[in-house]
Amino acid sequence: MVYLNDNTMNTPITIARGDGIGPEIMDATLRILHAAKARIDVHEIEIGEKVYHQGHTSGIRPDDWKTLRDTRIFLKAPITTPSGGGYKSLNVTIRKTLGLFANVRPCQALHPFVPTRFPDIDMVIIRENEEDLYAGIEHRQTQDVTQCLKLITRPGTEKIMHYAFEYAKADGRQKVTCMAKDNIMKITDGLFHRVFDEIGVNYPKIEKEYKIIDIGSALLADRPHDFDVVVTENLYGDIISDIVALISGSVGMAGSANIGESFAMFEAIHGSAPDISGQGIANPSGLLNGAIMMLTHIGQGDIAATIKNAWLKTLEDGIHTGDIYREEISTKRVGTREFADAVIANLGKKPKTLTPAVVGEEPLAVTRASHSTQRPEIYTEVDETTHFELEFPGGARAECATSLGMSMNDLHVTYTGGWVRLSPFQSYSGIRGEASDGRRFDARIPNQQ
Repeated sequence: MVYLNDNTMNTPITIARGDGIGPEIMDATLRILHAAKARIDVHEIEIGEKVYHQGHTSGIRPDDWKTLRDTRIFLKAPITTPSGGGYKSLNVTIRKTLGLFANVRPCQALHPFVPTRFPDIDMVIIRENEEDLYAGIEHRQTQDVTQCLKLITRPGTEKIMHYAFEYAKADGRQKVTCMAKDNIMKITDGLFHRVFDEIGVNYPKIEKEYKIIDIGSALLADRPHDFDVVVTENLYGDIISDIVALISGSVGMAGSANIGESFAMFEAIHGSAPDISGQGIANPSGLLNGAIMMLTHIGQGDIAATIKNAWLKTLEDGIHTGDIYREEISTKRVGTREFADAVIANLGKKPKTLTPAVVGEEPLAVTRASHSTQRPEIYTEVDETTHFELEFPGGARAECATSLGMSMNDLHVTYTGGWVRLSPFQSYSGIRGEASDGRRFDARIPNQQ
């Protein structure tokens, strides 16, 4: 379930200020959201370096999962993961625990106000977010050999392909390009390519093309204007989305969305930049653009467009933070707070050179998944390893108690109205089930990464 706004009620969201420049850019972003009268109720949790050092290896306290599950919407500032072993990636943990299967990164040139060699860039990278080499399954085979497993599943690939085509359709895009490496990895990447072709048949009005990832990456860097929507695997998408963000002007200004069927997380694509932390000079644009995507996602496209246009007008006015300041273009070098003040002063105004954002019938940035499978929601966890409770469509609940291992195969759980047979999948980070009434579903198990 995603909270949709009916223009009379506020949408609850969770925010985290993160590390490094995170608190500064989050403060600036929230000031702009509140000045624009975004219809949100903010709940705050603490994540990141301090939490890691308190002994929480994933960078988040167990109690804070409830806040995330209650609000379903997460606006996250960048964090610092401590160096050394024993620490898990918080982003990977959140994506897998909450089932955030699609990473969405729009990249659009802001030329001439943010210089780029490619002033016509306007594309979206859609990256599968849970599988591939980022599943995190690594081991040492011998003293001299290490191994990392690459997981590509048909259900996961079908889901990301449906999402990419639905996104293109909703956002008025004309072409979807799939990138993989099936000339070498014929089974895994071959499946990814094959499912792209199968799903694409259902979208005859959208142009479809396939590129091997190496030449595809080269073409993205050389002729980015030839691309519209690019859908790819987890590792490839992580790499090419940074490439495209950089050649479009600045990695520091891009936002991203992580979308699931029940949850969504929004963030900047850059890191915590501890070298400039506390100096008040960070550019808040990346997190602000993530917040704009969030507003679109929760049904507040009117506020999203107002903020986006004020931000574009601020860039046109030449009011720039140091990372994009150029004497021949900029009129004033400002810090984080002053940049936010300028955006707030421009609320209600539109850019004259850059293309203004408009509120149409379709989303500006993010569409939710279109998927036929009914899925139960993970309602609560009793502890981190053996107990969990499911809530099924229609409100029925079932409590389970088992370890996530092979013994879970064909486990029967009874609940009011029938039974459900469960089997592990995704390396035991989730369950796949078939209920007595014929419904099939997948669900994620909390904190099993």
